[in-house]
Amino acid sequence: MHRPVLYHEIIHALRPRRGGYYVDATLGAGGHAWGILNASSPDGKLLGLDVDPQALRLAAETLAPFGERAILRQVSYTTLRAQLISLGWEAVDGILLDLGVSSMQLDTQERGFSFLSDAPLDMRFDPAGDITAASLVNELPEAELAALIWKYGEERRARKVAQAIVRARPLRTTVELANVIARATSSGRPGMHPATRTFQALRIAVNQELEAITQALPQAVAALVPGGRLAVISFHSLEDRLVKQFFRQESQDCICPPRQPVCTCGHKASLILVNRQPLVPTADEMAANPRSRSAKLRVVEKLVR
Repeated sequence: MHRPVLYHEIIHALRPRRGGYYVDATLGAGGHAWGILNASSPDGKLLGLDVDPQALRLAAETLAPFGERAILRQVSYTTLRAQLISLGWEAVDGILLDLGVSSMQLDTQERGFSFLSDAPLDMRFDPAGDITAASLVNELPEAELAALIWKYGEERRARKVAQAIVRARPLRTTVELANVIARATSSGRPGMHPATRTFQALRIAVNQELEAITQALPQAVAALVPGGRLAVISFHSLEDRLVKQFFRQESQDCICPPRQPVCTCGHKASLILVNRQPLVPTADEMAANPRSRSAKLRVVEKLVR
């Protein structure tokens, strides 16, 4: 079985136990889920969620030995609360969110996530989704396209990139788009292709990734039993910033402005930070899987009140 990013760290963080209830809200090919189910044997249960049908097919094969202990659904993790209600699960012992695009998706040429091979400009996690990278690239006004590339790609040359894209329309494939960006600008960092940040921005926008994280985090905390844990793996600064800020806020009693003399917010902490600094892959893991090098793991535990 292929070991996913930070595999051992996730199993250690979630502390699976026999009879426990767990959610892998970004199931992928099922690697983390396999570890959780194995560690919670013989009767722990896991709900696996993913919008990608290809991922679910692979996960179903991987998790087949666990039988009915693994429940898989093709839905977004933004529906976490509804899924738990439908199962009659009042609360769970651990939840995992492994954010962003998977290696499987990057390596499936026709999905259009990578500019390393020529493919349609798609980038949808859910192939049934309405928005594609092609629709954004070819239909957005130049100013909106530049704003999107700046906001989600943190690309300082966003205006120049957007201008070049608009001049070259229509663009249909990943290589076409990457070449347009490369001609218009050069990489700001040695070893980074000039199209990297724009491709990230388009993927995030197509799948509304940041909005999904914002919706899912409160649901995940509410779904935990006291003492239950939430583990989140992020791969770029935008994701990690959202997770870090949410965890920090929910681990404090008062969130009033620092200079306010008296607390009026009434906010009460619901979480404990298990690791104040994010865990990152070991040198051995990064050497074996270079794509893991940007991964950051943050873990929180629900307070017992």
